[in-house]
Amino acid sequence: MTVPRSLQGRLSLALALGLTVLWTAAAVVTTLILHEELDQVFDSALEETGQRILPVAVLEILNREEDDAITQRVTTLRAHEEYFTYLVRDAGGTVLMRSHAADEATFPPFTGTGFASTPTHRIYHDAALQGTVTISVAEPLAHRREVARETVWALALPLALLVPLSLLGVWALVRGSMRPIRAFRDAIAMRGSGDLAPVPAGRLPAEIEPVAGAVNALLDRLRRALEAERSFTANAAHELRTPVAAALAQTQRLIAETGEGAARDRAQDIEAALKRLARLSEKLMQLARAEGGRLRAERAMDIAPVLGMVVDELRKGACGTGRIEVRMPEGEIQSVMDPDAFAILTRNLIENALRHGASDEPVQVVLTRDGVLRVINGGPPVPTETLNRLFRRFERGRTAADGFGLGLAIADAIARGSGARLVLHSPALGRTDGFEAVLSLNSAT
Repeated sequence: MTVPRSLQGRLSLALALGLTVLWTAAAVVTTLILHEELDQVFDSALEETGQRILPVAVLEILNREEDDAITQRVTTLRAHEEYFTYLVRDAGGTVLMRSHAADEATFPPFTGTGFASTPTHRIYHDAALQGTVTISVAEPLAHRREVARETVWALALPLALLVPLSLLGVWALVRGSMRPIRAFRDAIAMRGSGDLAPVPAGRLPAEIEPVAGAVNALLDRLRRALEAERSFTANAAHELRTPVAAALAQTQRLIAETGEGAARDRAQDIEAALKRLARLSEKLMQLARAEGGRLRAERAMDIAPVLGMVVDELRKGACGTGRIEVRMPEGEIQSVMDPDAFAILTRNLIENALRHGASDEPVQVVLTRDGVLRVINGGPPVPTETLNRLFRRFERGRTAADGFGLGLAIADAIARGSGARLVLHSPALGRTDGFEAVLSLNSAT
């Protein structure tokens, strides 16, 4: 038998087995006591019968005529099953009186007052007139066994109904007692990756309360550690923006004031490095936003206009000119993802496709009525082992394009934090090449 893994199953099984063993033991002990008590009752009835019949038989025998030596068989008023049979004999063993169903072969010789047993009968002997008249009363042992069997069945049948009901009661009691633990388990299981608030402990048993306290203490430490990391990332990125912008402005002014030559080339290199640093600080701020929670709106909103604005902005850039093809249905497309978070996510997906996709092929952006966004670009397939790592921070595939390896990590963090699902495919679905990102906005709603 396989032991259940759940605490509820183990407690129910243990209590059920224990209760079954106790009921069985109680039934066995009760049966043994019942057999002994029945034997005493039957022996008492046997003795009482003999002591009541013997005086009557003595009077009847004494009132007989002296020449009447015929054994008298007591007749019955109506046919019935006779459990007690008897013989009345004299000192020599001659039968003076018998019950109508008495069989002499059943009765052993009189050896003294008291009980005796044969393989088939229980017999009581008694005597009167100084032993000159004796009586032997016999009861079939089969009758006793039948009565005992019927009594045991009368005891066992209620138990056969009571034991399953008791087991059902044990299961219901254990299940009810485990309700706070199941609620605590479900509260933990329903937590999203960004939800580190304390788990309500409810009315947990005393044995589980320390576990709940330890879990909430661990969540609090994790929350503080992540908040410190996000705060550092956001503050560092924010603080970098001003000096980088100032340095970039001074560099661009230096380029404008410097003529052709090595100095101008070095100034342009500095400008490119500062622009890259500015983009990195922007990506770090987006990453902090993605991992900082608050990625779901209070109510469902139309996200189609957000996608349109992101595409229009990217089309104005050098990479997006004439390369973005958009298909979306008419009307509203509802989603509970925060519009700002959706804009950051889609911008990163489309920028990733523009930067790393084949430059001679368009980037297809498809939004369906059921809230599925597909961003497809051309290019050679990405190896599976590389595809599985692209959601990591600063992870890049084999590409010569400029980038930091943060775009897909930001998109995945937003998707997970908002309850959506982002899946990467390479080759693109239905093609032998290319790369495709599929975002299911309403996978958890």
